[in-house]
Amino acid sequence: MNLPDEMPFLTAQGGELNGQRWILEDSLLIGRDPDCDIIIPSRQVSRHHARLAREGDQVLLEDLGSKNGTYCNGQPVRIATILNDGDVLQIALAQQFVFLTSDATMPLGSNLPIDALHQIGTETGRLRLDAGSRRVWVAGQEVTPPLSAAQFVLLETLYAHKGAVVSRSELITAIWGEKDAIGVSEQALDALVRRLRERLAEYDPSHTYVVTVRGHGLRLDVG
Repeated sequence: MNLPDEMPFLTAQGGELNGQRWILEDSLLIGRDPDCDIIIPSRQVSRHHARLAREGDQVLLEDLGSKNGTYCNGQPVRIATILNDGDVLQIALAQQFVFLTSDATMPLGSNLPIDALHQIGTETGRLRLDAGSRRVWVAGQEVTPPLSAAQFVLLETLYAHKGAVVSRSELITAIWGEKDAIGVSEQALDALVRRLRERLAEYDPSHTYVVTVRGHGLRLDVG
């Protein structure tokens, strides 16, 4: 569809809605309920999960008390947040979007990766991660099929800390959301870490990317 010049919009990245776009004329309600403007058919998503609304020249993102959280550039949305061009929005672990301020930002029909618009990661060592397109490259090879949503959030959280140690509790909260984190066992995180290590080892078995720092947490060694 053609988008009016200077009209902000959302574009879905990955998930069931991949490639779809929505113009933000006034507001957009996101959730699982049929009355939402953007319907995400996942039990992880609340019936009315989040809302985008235009206020003057600004666009605000608000979480509507969802169970599994709304995130902007990897950070949980706790109060109404002003969006900037290229911001990456995550609805629970079910769907990711990129917010763009106008049609001129991204040519329609382009197959260029979203890292041309927004990328929290850059080419670093042996591993590269692009938050917008949810793509990961290890030793120069793209990981296919893509990591699961939980695996990607785990890797993204470690990647954002640039080699620093991230506590296990921080990781559990980032992956499962603050409201559900209390019910997540250490074994669940261990199993997720093991699966992520196995996926990365398929492409570079000679290097350990996810390193356990006993008594402290985990860190990412990009080599």
